[in-house]
Parts: sequence; structure tokens; C-alpha cells
Amino acid sequence: MKNSQSRMLLVACALLLPVLLFPQAGRASNAVLGEIHFEGRSNVERTSGVWVDGEYVGYLKELKGDKTVMLLPGTHIIVVRQDGYKDFTREITVHPGAEQDVRVEMVRAMNQPLPRVTSTVKISANPSRAAVFMDGLFVGHVGEFNGGDRALLIPPGRHRIRIALPGYVSFEADINPQPDQKVEIKTDLLKSRVPIDDALLAPGENVPPPAESGKGEPGAMASPAGK
Repeated sequence: MKNSQSRMLLVACALLLPVLLFPQAGRASNAVLGEIHFEGRSNVERTSGVWVDGEYVGYLKELKGDKTVMLLPGTHIIVVRQDGYKDFTREITVHPGAEQDVRVEMVRAMNQPLPRVTSTVKISANPSRAAVFMDGLFVGHVGEFNGGDRALLIPPGRHRIRIALPGYVSFEADINPQPDQKVEIKTDLLKSRVPIDDALLAPGENVPPPAESGKGEPGAMASPAGK
């Protein structure tokens, strides 16, 4: 009888042990990472793209809640970019378990005047918070170039459009619009199966490797408007 009771007690202890240990492990992990909060005064800052150590992590106003940037202790380089503005660059030192505010202020760059003749690019992508790059330069996020009279005005000719978001495979399209022509780009970004170090992003976030591209994936298209 005593042996039977002893065996039952051991089984009960074995079932309770993970419950007691796993929360401690979770708290220990969170205590190591530093939490970064981004602040911007105007819509210019809030819609600017953010890079951490060379990796795009999202646009500024979305980096909160479950998308808060969590970094390992040490030195990191923050770069914030917006079309028509100088890059905002800040080197920060992250301490274990500490929160840190990064106040972003964008300064307007010397604007290149648009040519007299332009082409119009409408971009529709899911998720709409994805970043848009033209010829390698960040120009905004998808939501800024879709709906109503919102669109990307570009010089006529050959350009490469890339749409990227952490956790998704990037999409690329080559376009060659004629003067005054309207072009539409539509795509659904595919979830990436390649994880990265979760020290850059909140748990569960991923970013595609630089070489990966969604070019040519089913459901993606770039075409003149109305065709």
C-alpha cells in the first residue's frame, strides 16, 4: 500500500515539475532582452521605415505591443528612413531587461524635383504594412500607395519594385512604364519558413533572407492599370 502511494506521489510531482519550471525559464529569457520604444512627433516619423543592424523590422508606428523590438544586450545601430528625408542614425547600448526610448526626428533632404512627365504606380499588397522599395531605396509602405488618389509617382522607364516585411518572403517586380502611364502591382506576400534570431523582433516574428524573393509567385502581378 505504501509503495502504491509513493508511486502516485512521484507521478504527481513529475506532472507538476514542468508547470513550476517553465514560467521561470520564460521570465529568465525576457529578463535578458532589452525593450526598445520608438517615438516620433509627426506622421513623417511615424510612417518611416526602421532598420536594426541592417535588417528592416517595420515602420515606426507599428513597432509596439507584440511587434515591440527586443534586442540582446550590447551595441546596436538604428537607422530610420523616409523618402525625401535624410536617414536618422543612432547607435544605442542595450542593457539586460531594460527599456529604452529612441526619439526619432527626420530632417528633410534636398529634394530632387519630379520630372515634368511622370508615371503612376498603384500598389496593393497583403499585408498592407509592408515596406516598398524602388531601385533599392525605401519609398514608404504599401498603404501609402493604394486607394483614392494615393500612388507612387516615378520617372518613366525601367525600375525595380520590391515589397518586403519581416516574417514574409519579399516580392520583386520589374516595371517599364511609359510617360503618363498608370501601372498596378498586386500581390499577397507569402509567409517565410526561415526563422531568424528572435533578439531582433518580438517572439514569433521572422524576416526573409536577403536572397529570397517572391518574384514570379502565383497570385502576384504587375500590369498597366485597367488591363
